[in-house]
Amino acid sequence: LMTSYKKKFDIYNIDTAQILLTEDDFDSRKRTKMFQEIIDAHLSNDILPIVNENDITSTPEQLFGDNDQLSASVAHAINAELLVILSDIDGYYDKNPQDHEDAKIYKVVTELPKEALNDSGTPNDPFATGGIVTKLKAAEFMMKNKRKMFLTNGFDLSSAESFLLEGKHTLGTIFESKTAKEK
Repeated sequence: LMTSYKKKFDIYNIDTAQILLTEDDFDSRKRTKMFQEIIDAHLSNDILPIVNENDITSTPEQLFGDNDQLSASVAHAINAELLVILSDIDGYYDKNPQDHEDAKIYKVVTELPKEALNDSGTPNDPFATGGIVTKLKAAEFMMKNKRKMFLTNGFDLSSAESFLLEGKHTLGTIFESKTAKEK
């Protein structure tokens, strides 16, 4: 995976480095501070840190189990204002768009219904560990910590580009707490 990232980022002369974390890295102030400093050092030296779960050395109790919740924990720990999750869907819908042609995308979500966080939504890929529920749990975590999350399609980056580079929200879902939205 890192070889693929390196090849893609080499096109733009962007250096990358992998940072492997476990859930335990967030349970210790010392360890959390250490990875915060590592990420800051990489960024200040124009190196893009690519964070992934260290599932090789982790016990089952130490695993996040999905990159959505890991990314939310990292975003919170490094005080990021915004977490962007690129997915195989355009955003969060009122119902499954694969099953319902009339499904409508939510552009802004300030509160998630509890049943959505307990839903048994499954990923489309049999090797995936995520799905919409893990994205919603990450969004809930970000909103509780008064931060934003943007969920959009990673296969068609036009909505991400529009939102991130031009400030135009054309497609995708922004999750933000009610108090953050009122500011």
